[in-house]
Amino acid sequence: MRNYICSLLLLLLYNIANAQSIPAQDAMLSGYEYPFPVKFLRLQIQQQTLRMAYMDVHPSHPNGKTIMLLHGKNFCGAYWAQTATDLSNKGYRVIIPDQIGFGKSSKPEHFQFTFQQLALNTKTLLDTLGISKLAVLGHSMGGMLAVRFALMYPHVTEKLILENPIGLEDWKLKVPYQSIDQWYKGELQQTYQTIKQYQMDSYYAGKWTPEYDKWAALLASWTSSPDYPKVAWNAALTYDMIFTQPVCYEFEQIRVPTLLIIGQRDRTALGKASVSEEVRKTMGNYPELGRNAARRIPNAQLVPIDGVGHLPHIEAYTQFIKPLLEFLKK
Repeated sequence: MRNYICSLLLLLLYNIANAQSIPAQDAMLSGYEYPFPVKFLRLQIQQQTLRMAYMDVHPSHPNGKTIMLLHGKNFCGAYWAQTATDLSNKGYRVIIPDQIGFGKSSKPEHFQFTFQQLALNTKTLLDTLGISKLAVLGHSMGGMLAVRFALMYPHVTEKLILENPIGLEDWKLKVPYQSIDQWYKGELQQTYQTIKQYQMDSYYAGKWTPEYDKWAALLASWTSSPDYPKVAWNAALTYDMIFTQPVCYEFEQIRVPTLLIIGQRDRTALGKASVSEEVRKTMGNYPELGRNAARRIPNAQLVPIDGVGHLPHIEAYTQFIKPLLEFLKK
């Protein structure tokens, strides 16, 4: 028992030390270095000027193909570094945007977040870059956006890849509505410890490696910044967008070849903490949700990855990149 208590104390001290050593970042992550040069697109939308950050990775030996990587809710474009490097080495031009409200992009004080608006912003970026055809890969929330983009712009989307996308089910059917103010209050209470604990429990089945820490630390770097209320407000607005704008009813309308890469240990579902244990067990069943989505999406291929959670491209990179490259070559 004494050893157990000592271990817990050491872990607590380690977490506190880590939290104290994380430098605070402003709303635009100005002091945080991305893996590739970052550019900005000016957007005039909803009566304001906003900046959309993006990385445009050009290959040394182009194969004539382009792929766009869309990030998840708790991430930004930086976590695609290894994926983008390997795709570029294979000849692909890689476009990696930070959506408005995320990463190095603007955090507006007033904004109506919709997946349609984010898809339109992304299409504007592609038009500016002169890209008329490409593959679209979305992870988590980025999967919901990728579906919306493919539905709105099927003539632009050559292939669709969904990596553990959220939104494979409609949580409104089971979870009581939570107001934006409630989401905001919850975001303001975030710390390094709560962020790490959530990611460890939800993404990595209670296991943690140093490789994972930088993504928890990046989110935590905002919590000690004077800009954090603005960041937290954008997070609350995007939670409401995710909860109220499901894409799962439109899978049959997807008209492009689709690959689903699904970590089978994943149980991510928005609002699970607000329901009973009995209801919670019925949510976020990714093995079942992935099979159902593959049946409903025409011309879809499912690649299940056993023993892997919400982040295959971080947790099990080799098992992720192999089917992705094979699908892109078809």
